[in-house]
Amino acid sequence: VKGYGLGTHFEGRNATHQMKKLTLEDLKAFRDHLRIPITDEQLEADPYAPPYYHPGADSPEIKYLLERRRELGGNVPERREKHAPVKLPDASAYEVANRGSGKQMAATTMAFVRLLKDLMRDKEFGKRIVPIIPDEARTFGMDSFFPTAKIYNPKGQNYLSVDRDLVLAYKESPQGQIVHVGINEAGSIAAFTAAGTSYATHGEPLIPVYVFYSMFGFQRTGDAIWAAADQMARGFLISATAGRTTLTGEGLQHADGHSPILASTNPAVKTYDPAYGYEIGHIMRHGLEEMYGEGSEDRNLIYNIMVYNEPILQPKAPEDLDVEGVVKGIYRVSASDVKGPKAQLLASGVAVPWAVEAQKLLAEDWGVSADVWSVTSWTELRRDGLAAEEEAFLNPGAERRVPFVTQQLAGAEGPIVASTDYMKAVPDQIRQFVPNEFATLGADDFGFADTRAAARRYFKIDSHSMVVRTLQLLAARGDVDSEAPRLAMEKYDLLNVNAGTSGNTGGDA
Repeated sequence: VKGYGLGTHFEGRNATHQMKKLTLEDLKAFRDHLRIPITDEQLEADPYAPPYYHPGADSPEIKYLLERRRELGGNVPERREKHAPVKLPDASAYEVANRGSGKQMAATTMAFVRLLKDLMRDKEFGKRIVPIIPDEARTFGMDSFFPTAKIYNPKGQNYLSVDRDLVLAYKESPQGQIVHVGINEAGSIAAFTAAGTSYATHGEPLIPVYVFYSMFGFQRTGDAIWAAADQMARGFLISATAGRTTLTGEGLQHADGHSPILASTNPAVKTYDPAYGYEIGHIMRHGLEEMYGEGSEDRNLIYNIMVYNEPILQPKAPEDLDVEGVVKGIYRVSASDVKGPKAQLLASGVAVPWAVEAQKLLAEDWGVSADVWSVTSWTELRRDGLAAEEEAFLNPGAERRVPFVTQQLAGAEGPIVASTDYMKAVPDQIRQFVPNEFATLGADDFGFADTRAAARRYFKIDSHSMVVRTLQLLAARGDVDSEAPRLAMEKYDLLNVNAGTSGNTGGDA
């Protein structure tokens, strides 16, 4: 009965949510019903502040409750302030990410998997990693983990696997390290929460790494991710097969253009959209240091990393790489030495190669000098900018801190064109912190079932769209001929989806 025990004014009336207060008579009736030894005088003294009642530590009721709790093993869950020490991997563990893929094409998913494999090999740290896979291990190239890490099953493997003739067949074991719960996102995020809070509930830090189709993370289990954050879980969420146009062959229900926006609503989640494997290496290393390194100010973090299934030639990490820019959200990946009107091309994830292609087209076809920036985290740049505004608001008269994105783009001349494989709201997060004229290209809508190149042309987020939008902004300033945008649209056949060239048809991780 809804409102049970609250008296005849409440009980069974389905009015609990509308009725906010107990009258004095209701309070007395409630007291009598539960036989609580509080006098009328105590209630009448202040009907709006009735006293709390505790039967005492020696009462039979309290003794019984504590006795039962002891027999059940103590308070559960119980947060422990101290946990076993964590020795983080040294720089050599991340070398595989820094050296690129050579002549072999590899998607950022594979770059991530190779890095994770090396981290799991670390003699001291590797045992703390808990890979969690719903059902796409082979899609992500993680079947290579089966023979060595094995799938956890407390009862071992009691069946003949359908893939038993393969070298990388299913292997279940009580000593298994992989949590493979089948097509079960709810179970997967529950496992993530359990492993991510193990440092406090069991005193043994574990690093859950939950890899899923990006569309089925924050959209499908966002409430459970919030609960994980509320429990101060730590770990990595890997939004694989990310992007609205990158996974075009599995139906529009997979076309994810908005996960970074959904993730941005969770205060504990730091979302990154890296373009290259070496960026992933620095981001993961920084995440582990924040969670378990010395001197970290906020350890209860969940790193969400978007990775793609489109193979590219993964470059080596530049010798002069701006590591601070990588982990804080933006760095210049390619400066143009062409003499001509200046522009800035901002992109993230799989869109960075399109921006590099647009840089070349702008230089060769239009004499425009465009620099390319990899925005590894639009969300973290926004949070930093908002924090700077809040600091200024609460400290009038003090010197204002300049947001990191504003610092990075200081001196960057010309208009900015930003493009991603997500909806416009993702890059628009930084608009207010950028003094330059700012234009956003994005994949707003459900999706477009065609080749990657055609889908990107349909949404006008590809390299040629970046060129035309840049020329429009420059023409409005008088920096290029006013006819240049129209001529460029005709030259590149911009309204024809079949004329798109940004991206390849390779589908392996």
